[in-house]
Order: sequence, then structure tokens, then C-alpha cells
Amino acid sequence: MTQQSTPPRITAEDAGDGTRVPAGRSWLDRYFHLSRRGSTVAREVRGGVTTFMAMAYILLLNPLILSGEDVAGNTLARPALITATAFAAALTTLLMGFVGKVPLALAAGLSVSGVLSSQVAPEMTWPQAMGMCVLYGAVIMLLVVTGLREMIMNAIPLALKHGITMGIGLFIALIGFYKSGFVHQGKSTPLTLGPAGELAGWPVLLFAGTLLLIFMLQARDVPGAILIGIVTGTAVAAVLNAAGVVDAEQWAGGAPALHGGAVSLPDFSLFGDVEFGGWGEVGAMTVGMIVFTLVLAGFFDAMATVIGVGTEAGLADDKGRMPGLSKALFIDGAGGAIGGVAGGSGQTVFIESATGVGEGARTGLASVVTGLFFAACLFFTPLTALVPQEVAAAALVVIGAMMLMNARHVDWADRATAVPVFLTVVLMPFTYTITTGVAAGVISWTAIRAAQGGARRVGAFMWILTAVFVVHFALHPIESWLGVH
Repeated sequence: MTQQSTPPRITAEDAGDGTRVPAGRSWLDRYFHLSRRGSTVAREVRGGVTTFMAMAYILLLNPLILSGEDVAGNTLARPALITATAFAAALTTLLMGFVGKVPLALAAGLSVSGVLSSQVAPEMTWPQAMGMCVLYGAVIMLLVVTGLREMIMNAIPLALKHGITMGIGLFIALIGFYKSGFVHQGKSTPLTLGPAGELAGWPVLLFAGTLLLIFMLQARDVPGAILIGIVTGTAVAAVLNAAGVVDAEQWAGGAPALHGGAVSLPDFSLFGDVEFGGWGEVGAMTVGMIVFTLVLAGFFDAMATVIGVGTEAGLADDKGRMPGLSKALFIDGAGGAIGGVAGGSGQTVFIESATGVGEGARTGLASVVTGLFFAACLFFTPLTALVPQEVAAAALVVIGAMMLMNARHVDWADRATAVPVFLTVVLMPFTYTITTGVAAGVISWTAIRAAQGGARRVGAFMWILTAVFVVHFALHPIESWLGVH
């Protein structure tokens, strides 16, 4: 224990040039401040590897989420998506390590990818959708630079922030259940179990088994539970396929088989395929709502994750303040633009970074290790063809369950809080749009507070958001009234 009561010396803001470090220290120690933060190279390497193992599933899930058609009926090639996902994760995580100097890893945000696939792609082409990522990343960087992030964070009630996270969790879980074949569109009902009220085929049973295995491993606090579950499910799938137990056409994304060698050159065909024009048919209001939704999906989760992991790593003071937060959030915002240019969706800080911190990671060296592992994955794209869509979908459901744990922070006994949060959570999966859930939550929150006589306590920013979302819901009749088509 030290005798100092000032804010901690082990923050990203305190990086410096390392000149105060005693002579004889390695350049790694001087640059990343290993001794100052009470860490070692061995701990950082172990923490970096652990973080990579915990979040490597993103290389499979992000291509799965972005596998749909855009407004023109075009799809993104799976090898190119995997390359884009690995490249963007490697670059942004290395930036966080070398510049931010904190043990935080970044990769394609599932919530951002969910918005792109469900809301953006049906309205735009994929290059235009990636342009939206670049724009939302630029907005976040602008918010960080101008200091507006504090105002925004303070304006939106904490309960609604938790509701947004929970709603996105349910939305992602629904995608997982649908992609696996566990849930189908019914003939007489909107949804049904399997194609006809019951599960059919080995692949969907493998999904259920993989899902249960991951939950069991998590219950025992096994590190890398998601990755272990995916590897195990893939191994079982390969055995079933090789034994001829499952017909090739039963696998939703193709039979689990290795085509050619395990190593190949990266496919950068999506890199730079970004467009910022051609939005006339969509309309300025829709473009604005898409960018706003992407900012919501990426910005608030990043803020909570950075603070949470930073506190666990001892990088925050006793009041939860983390000097250097702006630097980490700026890199996170840049990740949105980098992911868009790479063609693999916006990048955001992953909560799985906490697993590396649990293994002793305290500096940016751990992030460098994680980033290097993602870079190595650029050359092992063929291996991902072994993973069936049904197995990868199980991880989506698990992530959704983890995001729903935010329910413990909501005061469900207070109807003025519970109702807006409820609407936010359920309307995202029920309408298959994240924007609708956020809009309903904001409007109901403001309306209920006003009915209670607390209109002034709502805040100007929330009233502005409410007006924007009211226009969003009433856009069609407004356009009809104005004669706009």
C-alpha cells in the first residue's frame, strides 16, 4: 500500500515518457509502465492471450450477423468479412495498447452489427452501410473532443441506458435463435419452435447442446467458456458430418468441412468499399436516425465497459473517475470509422477485456498481445469454415443473456422507471429495430415524468430527443401532409 491519497498513478493519462523509471528497466517497462502499475511482462502476455481467447468468437459471429442481403440483394463474402473483422480488431486493439496504454481490446460490436444488418442494409447498399459506420465513428470522436459526451451521458437516465443494453441483448438472442433454426416463422403464428412446432434435425440439436455447454462452463467460471463451447460444438459437428449422420443440406451455412489448406492469404476485397452518397431515396431523417442509433449502440456500451474494466484493473480513483477516459473513448470512436473502412462493422471496447484483467493485465501491453493474435488470424480464415452456423449462433444467445443481466440495476418497483425500460427492452426484438425501442423508452420516460409534475426535471436534452422521436414515429403522416414522397 502507498501513502498517497491523490488520484492513482496508474492511469492512461499518466503515461508520460517513462523518464522517471529507474535505470535498468526494459523499454517495455518504460513505455507501458509495468513496474508502476505493479505488473510484469509475463502477466501482460497471459492477460492478453486470455482476452483474445474470450473474444475470438467475434471472428465467427460478426460474419454471421452481417450475412444478410442489402437493399440491392447483394451479400458480403464470408472470407472477406472474416478478414475485415480480424483486421479492424487487430488495428484498433493495437492502437488502444500503444496509444491508450490500457488493457482494453476492441472488435466489431455485436449491437452495431445488429443495427447494420436489420435496419441499415434493408435501406441501403453495404458500402453505404459502412459509410454510416464511418459517420457514427466521426460523431463519437467529435463528442469526445468537444466534451459533449458528459452532457449526453448525464442527460439520458441510467435506467434507460440499462434498458437499451438489455433490449439489444434480446435482439441479438433472437437473431441467434433464428439463425440456428431453433425459432422459425410460423404459418399460423409469428414465430414457432422449429419449422413446425418441434425441433428438426441434428444441427439444431447441436445448437441446443452447445448453448447448454457454454452456460454450464460459465456457471463454473471457466475462462474462455464461449470459445470452448464453439470449439467443442464444431468438433462434434465435424464428426457427425464425417460419419454421414447429417446430410450436407441440413447445415444452414454449409457442411463443416475444410476446403483446401488451413492457411490462406487475407481477402481485403471489402477494404475501402465505402460510399457516402446515394441517400436521396432514404431521406435525411432516416440517415440521421441511423447514425443516432449507431451512436447509441456503440457509445454508451463503450463508456460503461471502459469504466468498469478500468475500475477492476485499478485504473480509476475511489470515485470511479478514470483520467485518460477521453483517450480510450476517442480510440473507441475511431474504431467505428476504422471498422467501416475495413468493411467489418464498427469496433467497440469488449467487456471480455475483464478476463485479461482478471489474469493480471494492467497495461496496454496486454492489448498489444491481443491485437497481434487477431492479426495472426488474418491467415487462418479457412479454419472458420469448419464452424457451423448453428454452433456460432449459440454464442449470440449467450451474449444476449449476459447483456440482460443489467436488469439487476433497474428499480422495477417504480412504474415511472419500469414502464419506459420495459418498452425499450421488448420493442427492440418485437419490432426487429433497435431505434423503435430507444424511441419508445425516451418518449414514455418524458411523458410519465411530465404527468408526475416533473417536466422540468426531465432536462432539455431529453425533451429534444423526445421531439425527434415523435417526428420519427409520425414521419409517414407528416410526409403525406406535406406531400413528400
